Amino acid sequence: MGVRITGMGIVSAIGLTVAENLQALMESRSGIEPVQFLKEAEGLLVGEVKMSNEALQQALDTGPKGISRTSLLGLKAAKEAWGDNKHVSGLRTGIISATSVGGMDRTEDFYKSYLAGTNPDFNILKTHDSGSTTERIAAELGISGYINTLSTACSSGANAIMLGARLLLNGKLDRVLVGGSDAITRFTINGFRSLMIYDDAWCRPFDESRSGLNLGEGAAFLLLENEKSVQISGNKTIGYVSGWANAADAYHQTASSPEGKGATLAIKNALTKSGVALSDISYINAHGTGTKNNDLSESVALMNVFGNDIPAFSSTKPYTGHTLAAAGAIEAVFSVLAIQRNLIFPNLNYKTPITETGLNPVTSLQSEKAIKAVLSNSFGFGGNNSSLVFSSHN
Repeated sequence: MGVRITGMGIVSAIGLTVAENLQALMESRSGIEPVQFLKEAEGLLVGEVKMSNEALQQALDTGPKGISRTSLLGLKAAKEAWGDNKHVSGLRTGIISATSVGGMDRTEDFYKSYLAGTNPDFNILKTHDSGSTTERIAAELGISGYINTLSTACSSGANAIMLGARLLLNGKLDRVLVGGSDAITRFTINGFRSLMIYDDAWCRPFDESRSGLNLGEGAAFLLLENEKSVQISGNKTIGYVSGWANAADAYHQTASSPEGKGATLAIKNALTKSGVALSDISYINAHGTGTKNNDLSESVALMNVFGNDIPAFSSTKPYTGHTLAAAGAIEAVFSVLAIQRNLIFPNLNYKTPITETGLNPVTSLQSEKAIKAVLSNSFGFGGNNSSLVFSSHN
């Protein structure tokens, strides 16, 4: 039994709304460019949202009080997903937001001022906690029934969607806003560079020459509702979360299992949960980070599950960069758009298949066939692997 999706919101390097993101995807237009807002990383290729903190604060009318970029991005996407919905007595409403860095962008500024002895504002530290973003969004939207924050590295956004769907099906909530938000920080840039998996050129998922990822930032949220909530809200159902699964292979702190064990389990179990046949998966939105390890591991997992009949697949990270905890939510929006518009988005920068697997992702926009169901993968550090299945019908 699937869970209804009735709203979506997104902000990423390729757009500030769902419509802008769709347009960029259809035009094969990447948002990965030389860094603009983190001056110390000058020249580095990143997927930055094309708005400053000041512009975001003004657009969202958050006032002059300190707020992290993670919260600003999350709030922008959440407001779009929430739309004109009202709070109704008897409708249990919750929010589950995911993040990996929380308000670290503000903390980094604080420590620069602290070390320079320029009398920093200690109140900034209140925004550091991962839960501060969720609580800020909840307060702005008036959500108080259930508030939760998840942080499971790059699978966080997918896990937020998964938990929200489970709460609805188990009768704990009637509607829930689910998604994730992450801003680019010096910590994450330096962290991935220390692992030697940051590409100074444009990332090339599933290409034999791939050498790393490009970091991105952004946020996305879905509004999930049960039958009771839809009858009251009158919202149109735009898709379904039909299946989900999480599997931890615990192979390595930062590397995926070469045999794709955790990814294979997550994909298989999500498909089983959904009841969607392998042949009915029209498109796979792959995790596809562009790193040597991840892309090979995910390719093996797809072969383990689908054999020689792997559906059309691509990674959309060459558009947005790897947005960490927001990735699963951003790519959930892309998956629903694929179903709504019957589109398969191209894998940018791809030329040569990986030697060990020989798989070829889609390299041009496809719109020739109906997209019935989409598999979306999100695999995180520590072997936390999550897969979601979205469909057009319950």
